[in-house]
Amino acid sequence: MSLDEIALQELGLAPRWVRKGARGAAPLEAFREDEAVAPSSGLTRAEAEAPVMQTTRPVAAPQPAEAQPAAPERSQPPQPVARAPSPSKPAPHSSDEPPPLSDEDFAWFDTVAQPVLPHDAEPAQAGGAPRNDVATLDWDALAERVASCTHCRLCEKRTNTVFGVGDREADWMLIGEAPGENEDRQGEPFVGQAGKLLDNMLRALSLARGENVYIANVIKCRPPGNRNPEPDEVARCEPYLQRQVALVKPKIIVALGRFAAQSLLKTDGSIASLRGRVHEYEGVPVIVTYHPAYLLRSLHDKAKAWTDLCLARDTWRAASGGER
Repeated sequence: MSLDEIALQELGLAPRWVRKGARGAAPLEAFREDEAVAPSSGLTRAEAEAPVMQTTRPVAAPQPAEAQPAAPERSQPPQPVARAPSPSKPAPHSSDEPPPLSDEDFAWFDTVAQPVLPHDAEPAQAGGAPRNDVATLDWDALAERVASCTHCRLCEKRTNTVFGVGDREADWMLIGEAPGENEDRQGEPFVGQAGKLLDNMLRALSLARGENVYIANVIKCRPPGNRNPEPDEVARCEPYLQRQVALVKPKIIVALGRFAAQSLLKTDGSIASLRGRVHEYEGVPVIVTYHPAYLLRSLHDKAKAWTDLCLARDTWRAASGGER
């Protein structure tokens, strides 16, 4: 050991010196590798000897917080794990599609709440027919029930219901088939030219509209295009007419026209086969004659209609005990 080395050792400075070839010193080739790595990458020897994951992806120099705001952390939603559907639970479905229906989904049909009805109303009969309390209604309640009736499709295009008009305690009751265009507009049966002819027919019998005469129709709403009413429409509307007959308590009914006669008498016979005889409806005698609208087109049948009216007058007199 040289004097310089001894002096440095005595002063405690010997560890700072690395002797050439001393034990633990790095080989010259390794040192040269350090020099090759450090200048090009700016890394220290320790950083150069770090694992490959750290050396292949250099870390950017940190910047002050005010210069570069920290980006908000994003939490990745957990990925669903596909599992086989349990036999006791329905398979999962997309939120865009409705879930598959099971038998339990239709159970509510058996317990669906019924629509709220007025306090004095009863459930409708099967088939849409008027409720069975129609037979208990007075005139005002019956007229209101008819005005709000929706038991058949004729209510969809009507302007007014045609309830009836006249003396509610009359001996004579005249029944037509269904309202026409004028009747639908005014809400009164037998208006227009046919109504004028009917008034003349009554005048020939010393009668007048509204005086001992009540006029009604089998159907209370106008059929579209003045077509004949369908059988189901007649069935739904008939309880109203039955109640009107029960309230009026007439001594004679005159059926005006083929359809009215067939509906009242429950027959498909022609008007020629039904004329000239006394029939019965709800215990009341019925005489069949032509409709006034038909007589406007067939003037030669007016004489036959007069014969029918005379038969009706005779039948009324017999039912009234010989009264005029």
